[in-house]
Amino acid sequence: MECKLKSIFSEAFIVLLLTLLIYPSVSRARVKNKKVVIAYVTSWSKVMPDPIYLTHINYAFAHVSDSFDGLRIDNESRLRAITDLKKAYPHLKVLLSVGGWGSGRFSEMAADKSNRKKFAQDCLRVVREFNLDGIDIDWEYPTNSSAGISSSLADTENFTLLMHDIRKSIGKKKLLTLASVANGKYIAFDKIKKEVDFVNIMTYDSGHPPYHHASLHRSPLSGHTTCVEAVKAHVDAGMPIEKLVLGIPFYGRGNKTEVKGFIDYKDLLALQGFEQKWDDEAKAPYLVNDKGEFVLTYETPESIAHKCDYVHAAGLLGAMYWEYAGDTDAGILRDAVYKGIVQ
Repeated sequence: MECKLKSIFSEAFIVLLLTLLIYPSVSRARVKNKKVVIAYVTSWSKVMPDPIYLTHINYAFAHVSDSFDGLRIDNESRLRAITDLKKAYPHLKVLLSVGGWGSGRFSEMAADKSNRKKFAQDCLRVVREFNLDGIDIDWEYPTNSSAGISSSLADTENFTLLMHDIRKSIGKKKLLTLASVANGKYIAFDKIKKEVDFVNIMTYDSGHPPYHHASLHRSPLSGHTTCVEAVKAHVDAGMPIEKLVLGIPFYGRGNKTEVKGFIDYKDLLALQGFEQKWDDEAKAPYLVNDKGEFVLTYETPESIAHKCDYVHAAGLLGAMYWEYAGDTDAGILRDAVYKGIVQ
């Protein structure tokens, strides 16, 4: 027995040593802390994510099927390519994100007990078929039709039932997460906190020039919600702070005249004729034109560093960003998130 135990421990040590040698950055990330760094990776992008910078990938998107009882996945071949990354990077978790802005049929599906349970069962099917680590629900937003989708006053209650059904279907070992609007409305977090592993707060799109859309703290230039206020709203709604993940946009929002409404970080770097400003109250950058007018709200490595410091100080689980392909080829922003959260 003693010899057998020594052999087992020796093999375990060899595996650990090989892991450290083959995946040094990944191993350091796992040993140093248990924070998460999550990137949304889209079905329409051709950019392949670098798992060195990530702990989780949320593949966007799948949708509620036309029959209201299952899933339809965008670009299945790309999803398989993403999950194949786990062969070389065993630390990586890949989830299928269901929904997104304008993705409907949630309300009808969740309102019908039979369809809801069939949908939950189909979640288990795709988890198994595509070698996924879990499901991320991005229903924007229960009880609200602003995305051009159907809604009902019963959506909040049915959302709770849906999360219970999905958890029961996929089991306790798989991840169940969701994306949530910054104000923390529409979802009964106190009733699902035991079912979900974490909540990705979409702490962006809270304003447009002449206001910040993702400021950390409140200033006269902040939009209708700040990151700190968004976290408080979710905690007040019943979600433990250690299950909250702070969203970071890899895009800016322009004034639509001099700068188009939405612009990826990699593209906004080429803008000329504007001056960069820093709002030290909000911990947020912005661009102004030659008249001093606020024309673009966006992120920089400096603003991301402040957000990462807040994640650690407040006790959040980690950071998420939308979306991976918005960054430069060199990964200026993803490197800032990785260093701020993991290192």
